[in-house]
Amino acid sequence: MAQDSRPVTVVELFTSQGCSSCPPSDAYLGELSKRPDILALSFHVDYWDYIGWKDPYASPQFTERQRGYARSLKQRYVYTPEMVVHGRGHDTGLDRGAIRELIAVAQKPQWPRLAPRIVDRGATGISVVMPEFQAPQPCDVWLVTYDPEHKTKVLRGENRGSDLTNYNVVRSLTLLAKWDGKPAELNIPADKLGAARGVAILVQHPDLGPIMGAAALTRAVASN
Repeated sequence: MAQDSRPVTVVELFTSQGCSSCPPSDAYLGELSKRPDILALSFHVDYWDYIGWKDPYASPQFTERQRGYARSLKQRYVYTPEMVVHGRGHDTGLDRGAIRELIAVAQKPQWPRLAPRIVDRGATGISVVMPEFQAPQPCDVWLVTYDPEHKTKVLRGENRGSDLTNYNVVRSLTLLAKWDGKPAELNIPADKLGAARGVAILVQHPDLGPIMGAAALTRAVASN
């Protein structure tokens, strides 16, 4: 079974369970995740772990992705919460109007819109179907796995005593290929997907530039 192939706009939230300012943006990402035209992803960074609570979903790889965006978007520093919209702009996610404006800009018809497809091959894994596309330069194809929701009781740090809910929590990020815009099919075995229910593909300009296209699929993962 393949997912809907309509183009989607990617919203990446860089967040931490150790950040007292993050829960409102986490909640907003949960709302955005329900929209069919949005692929919402939560990347947990690790640079707040030292203040008392080690975020169980944080990774230095996700922190480095945020730093890459800071370079690409000419930011002076990284911060949380930060929502990056389709690799083109950023804001905290605390001002919903600002994020809606960034989404509207990303969805303007003058931007190239690529719609890759993910095909679920069941126990053998997935296939990613890349249509022909006029790419100005070879693009990065990223594989993202994520869990739809996690609830956490925070025992220490700035959010001590809080019950936090995080949505579309990224568990792994892998650079699959450099793609030149020619029709292609990428086969990904099941052992590279782990137990995550969500799988996404991001097609992006090199060095964390604008995103050209994305797709997501919810897998049926057998429980133990």
